[in-house]
Amino acid sequence: MARIDDIPQGTRQAVLGLQIASFDTEPFVSGPPLARRRVAVISSAALHPRGSAPFLPGTAEMRMLPATLPAGDIVMSHVSINYDRAGWQRDINTIYPLDRLRELAASGVIGSVAETHYSVMGSTDPATMQATAEQIVGQLQQERSDAVLLSPV
Repeated sequence: MARIDDIPQGTRQAVLGLQIASFDTEPFVSGPPLARRRVAVISSAALHPRGSAPFLPGTAEMRMLPATLPAGDIVMSHVSINYDRAGWQRDINTIYPLDRLRELAASGVIGSVAETHYSVMGSTDPATMQATAEQIVGQLQQERSDAVLLSPV
């Protein structure tokens, strides 16, 4: 993770100029214990299946990643001078911890692993992400996933 002082001046000004949403209420979530929940991953690493079009910078789109997609068939199109890609190249679980979720499901810590997981492009203006967030929520509800693991990059 880069410090704001280490980021080039133009990028630093753009980041510091972003509006941060504020919420008048606190989220309240109820539901079954974690041991009965179906968990999906949402990553901001711009992950997509090998051979599909890469994410474009600043895009508000999302990609669905089937749980059956082999790790070797997943690529990252998130590129930044402020992000060291070496860790994920050694272990995809640093950005897409599907193997860890499978272990948690096998040991009964979580109920199950979702059939589909999601990725978006990091460093995208949050103000443009409303429709994408609603699309992801709709998919989660359709597949009866009731918990998410957010994996920010």
